[in-house]
Amino acid sequence: MPASTHTVTNQPPPLVDYDIFAADPALTEAVARHVSAENAEAASAELSELGLGAGSAEAQEWGRQANEVPPVLRTHDRYGNRVDEVEFHPSWHRLLDRAVGAGLTDAWSRPDGQLRRTAGFYVWSQVEAGHGCPVSMTHAAVPALRREPEVAAEWEPLLSSHTYEPGLDRPASAKAGAIAGMGMTEKQGGSDVRANTTAAVPLTGDGAGSGEYALTGHKWFCSAPMSDVFLVLAQVGGEGGGSGTGEEGLTCFLVPRVLPDGTRNTFRVQRLKDKLGNRSNASSEVEFDGTTWARRVGEVGRGVATIIEMVAATRLDCVTGSAALMRQAVAQAAHHAAHRSAFGGLLADKPLMQNVLADLALESEAATALTMRLASAFDAAQGDGENAERERALLRLALPAAKYWVTKRATPVAGEALECLGGNGYVEDSGMPRLLRESPLNSIWEGSGNVQALDLLRALQRSPEALNAFLTEIGLARGADHRLDAATKDLLDQLSDLEGIEARARRLVERMAQVLQGSLLVRYAPPAVADAFCASRLGGDWGAAFGTLPHTLDLAAIAGRARPEMP
Repeated sequence: MPASTHTVTNQPPPLVDYDIFAADPALTEAVARHVSAENAEAASAELSELGLGAGSAEAQEWGRQANEVPPVLRTHDRYGNRVDEVEFHPSWHRLLDRAVGAGLTDAWSRPDGQLRRTAGFYVWSQVEAGHGCPVSMTHAAVPALRREPEVAAEWEPLLSSHTYEPGLDRPASAKAGAIAGMGMTEKQGGSDVRANTTAAVPLTGDGAGSGEYALTGHKWFCSAPMSDVFLVLAQVGGEGGGSGTGEEGLTCFLVPRVLPDGTRNTFRVQRLKDKLGNRSNASSEVEFDGTTWARRVGEVGRGVATIIEMVAATRLDCVTGSAALMRQAVAQAAHHAAHRSAFGGLLADKPLMQNVLADLALESEAATALTMRLASAFDAAQGDGENAERERALLRLALPAAKYWVTKRATPVAGEALECLGGNGYVEDSGMPRLLRESPLNSIWEGSGNVQALDLLRALQRSPEALNAFLTEIGLARGADHRLDAATKDLLDQLSDLEGIEARARRLVERMAQVLQGSLLVRYAPPAVADAFCASRLGGDWGAAFGTLPHTLDLAAIAGRARPEMP
């Protein structure tokens, strides 16, 4: 018998069959911190159930399959009839079914709904990110629809349902649940949605009174085109399309894929985008040919104002998705290092690897703390009174700052975590390349970095109460760490200097995000974590790459906190 040459040793076990929620102290502590006492037990139980599902080998396989077999566009059936359908791998539908069933499209009407839903989105996104796009849009459509109570009464119960029913074989009214998408950007405008040229013409003489319009135009990025309904922006008035009321301007519309009588609305899917990552999700280009039926949502000419709450909710999901991606990348790196030996011992015990893992863990924990604080602000902002107004003001600055900074940190974190696995991390089987390809998306979606920075500057100029709320929030940690205090003073100096403010807006927004993260960690994180964050991110004792923390910090404790425990 020949000697065996294929004995597998010194390889970590797969990171599967564990509770993703319970194994993340930064997340569990944040949920416990922000959730109301009466909902704490229920929230923990539902998140742990979802965490066990997300950590299962079965769900992880769904994520792999949905990305390895991407969606396929079918413009026509075998007889030549236009159908404009997209076929997905069955695992895509399994992922969506579990997400909808877990209430990830149902947040606006239940207690602590934003916090619980954001934590669930964070947990389930670690399985696969692409299907999170329709989940996010369905959730975020609700506040926009509420601008038109009659439309909201029809659609909100379907969008907040815990039942997923795919397919375009019947109108949404005949289903137990529906999925929503949106289409705002056009090829000539991109993020500049006021450059949209899609035209809306009223179907009756009273125009804005009836609320029914026909659309002509295109949308350059329309994700999940098999959704039941879409919110889009189009121009009323101008050449060829008066409203009949003298009103005109960019307006929000609801466009169903299937009309109430069961026939298909005109929704021409021209092609699917061949993207860097997010491969499971069908991002498409669509055309409206003048017979596309639409229903107005909100006032004519107030399209941006109508849809802005949807944008705010999806921006929070961008932050959440990036925080989730970082957590999964760090968990994989820490797990690998805890089981892989090199140079006479476990990688996790090597001081230099501890420095790298601790540095990555800091970035992840700061992102998680900020994400959950924003979610709690969304809940509080739904109410009335002084606190609700203060939380709404805080979000005007904290949300674009978080969207700018957290989403940008995802790519370097994913790249460094991949390197921790060495050559194995560069191989598709590890799952790390998928994380790396996915990592830039949330920084682009819902307004790239410059858009976020400019939005924050606009809020500073128009809403002085927003700056007061932001300073009040970071001031809750005043005196607890001298580096945080010094960074806050420096931030105030930057804010008081208006010279060249637009050109240095990114630097300002970055500092605002880091100071807010520092304040949260000083108040709530273990001392080792807060000390390391303030020393590196705020105190300047940090290099240009991960793994350059001061050696005097408790690196082993920080890295150990990030390591997921398996049963």
